[in-house]
Amino acid sequence: MPQRRMRNADVVPFFQQLAVDRPDPRTELVYQDPFTLLVAVVLSAQATDVSVNKATKGLFAAAPTPAAMVALGVDGIAQHIRTIGLWQAKAKNVAALAQLLLDRHGGAVPSTREALEALPGVGRKTANVVLNEAFGVPTIAVDTHIFRVSNRTGLAAGTTVLAVETALEARVPPAFKQGAHHWLILHGRYTCVARKPKCWICGVAALCTFAAKTPPP
Repeated sequence: MPQRRMRNADVVPFFQQLAVDRPDPRTELVYQDPFTLLVAVVLSAQATDVSVNKATKGLFAAAPTPAAMVALGVDGIAQHIRTIGLWQAKAKNVAALAQLLLDRHGGAVPSTREALEALPGVGRKTANVVLNEAFGVPTIAVDTHIFRVSNRTGLAAGTTVLAVETALEARVPPAFKQGAHHWLILHGRYTCVARKPKCWICGVAALCTFAAKTPPP
């Protein structure tokens, strides 16, 4: 049975409460600048932020710039990221995107979706994260957490990532769009978890249309 849609009148209070819970939402990936953010997000595909942060500590110490990353090479990059999933393909992508940044953008990370998505290993979600976090563009990158929270709460239903992103773009009030990605992902990571959502401690439970709310353990 399809999830009941959250009332329009409840959308603003929903985000107001998420903002109270987390006044300064930020990515949990550790980075220093747009380049290291881009690399960290590429590495985070099918990996946890915690595992990526452990791997990038040494990687960014050795290669904090595109030129240094190219000099490190695929094998050198791989030595730092073997602990995360798909490390072989990711090492190749990071080396290739660093080279393209030098060749096409003077070593700078581009600030447009089209240019970002032209880089190896960078899809729509990664581009959205970089645009939001590095350049302040009010994009919403839909990952598994946001996909689940959006559908489960009735905020934005969709059977595909793009459908949910489009629905969120239409429903999230402008005042909350910059932080929406972070609020939703953190809410999904720590409260509205996959197997047993922690409805009993959820600040937005009264606004959520999820019918099978879980009781306290």
